[in-house]
Amino acid sequence: MPRRTPRRGLITLVAVGLACSVMSTTAASAAGGPLTVAVFGDSPYGRSAYAPAGQSADTSQFQKTPAFIGTINSDPTIGDVIHVGDIHSGKEFCTEDYDASIASAWQTFTKPLVYTPGDNEWADCHKASSLTSPGQGGGFYDSASGGISYIGTNGLSADPADCAGYHCGNPLDNLAEVRKDFFAQPGHTLGSGTLDVVSQATAHDPSHPADAQYVENVRWEQNDIVFVTINAPGGSNNDADPWYKVPTATQAQIDERTNRTAADVRWLGAAFADAQAGHAKAVVISVQADMWDLDGKAKGHLTNYEPIINQVAAKTTAFGRPVLMLNGDSHLYRSDNPLSPTAPCSGETDPATGASVCAHDPDNSAWNEHPYYNVPNFHRLVVHGSTTPLEWLKLTADPNANYPVTGTTYGPFSWQRMQQPQL
Repeated sequence: MPRRTPRRGLITLVAVGLACSVMSTTAASAAGGPLTVAVFGDSPYGRSAYAPAGQSADTSQFQKTPAFIGTINSDPTIGDVIHVGDIHSGKEFCTEDYDASIASAWQTFTKPLVYTPGDNEWADCHKASSLTSPGQGGGFYDSASGGISYIGTNGLSADPADCAGYHCGNPLDNLAEVRKDFFAQPGHTLGSGTLDVVSQATAHDPSHPADAQYVENVRWEQNDIVFVTINAPGGSNNDADPWYKVPTATQAQIDERTNRTAADVRWLGAAFADAQAGHAKAVVISVQADMWDLDGKAKGHLTNYEPIINQVAAKTTAFGRPVLMLNGDSHLYRSDNPLSPTAPCSGETDPATGASVCAHDPDNSAWNEHPYYNVPNFHRLVVHGSTTPLEWLKLTADPNANYPVTGTTYGPFSWQRMQQPQL
């Protein structure tokens, strides 16, 4: 989300020599036995340099990326890596060079990496508030002229050829750029190693051929567990906040949200159908948006996530076995079940309030944001992101386990935060 942090210019990342050998997923864990996955997101965050605003660059997290990747590569128990979205902050411009620099850095992972896009790298690229608050290098509506004031290379500009951000922050163009850099080969993961995934680009519902554009949505089965990713950006009510702050959302934006959400719902249905047919022990859903995070706004700012939540709730209920959701977006670690009115919540302390992250919600329960469900076989983990020290979540899925619901266990799943104080 564009919430609470900083940008950088393109940096050439120096590959780090690591002692770990490239290992296939098959070698990492025997089929039917435990599988351990490293999960992270909202990282690396920084701030773009922009002289007209007197804004200096902050590249510190990006510079720590090789060492951060090394902490995962050096753990021999890790089979896969999942990034839940946001490869830069809401104070960093969306550019071709930056996206390419992250793609290059991720080549040094010695494990397969599955990534789902976040709002900051496409849906929110249009955002800016003023010359002195250039946001992500997009632009903002000028009521006097009825046009868009873009963040230009040397100040505000009405010329689309002079934009500081890629294609003036146009979300559709930036999503296309993300797909080019990270999803050029449908069914292929990032990093190294071997992990066979199925992309919606090649396995879409034939009655909905337009779903083939969602190459970023993938699913796979490992160790009797089905994994699925969907592209649902956080922070803007599923991309409903009007682009460039124009008075009314354009038809292009409305179509984007409507079509993508429908494709996400169909993709979730296909994943659960796989799980039912294969008698999977559990399902894991990876998505960027924290669909229950108010972030200081009214509850109505979450309504456009309802079709996705409704599908998750219905399919989880019908599946009858454990379902785990992984998301980022809200930046603070949290463990809860927002589809149950009585489930406990645990998480880290919000440094801004000094209280638990659970206190962000009425009665310490995110269920209140979508108070329509009671699905006991669901659990959700929000991974920590955006700030230092950098960290990742070590998630182990053991299809033969059945742990009680605690702050660090649920059904076949157990996890621990892997904070890196040196980073």
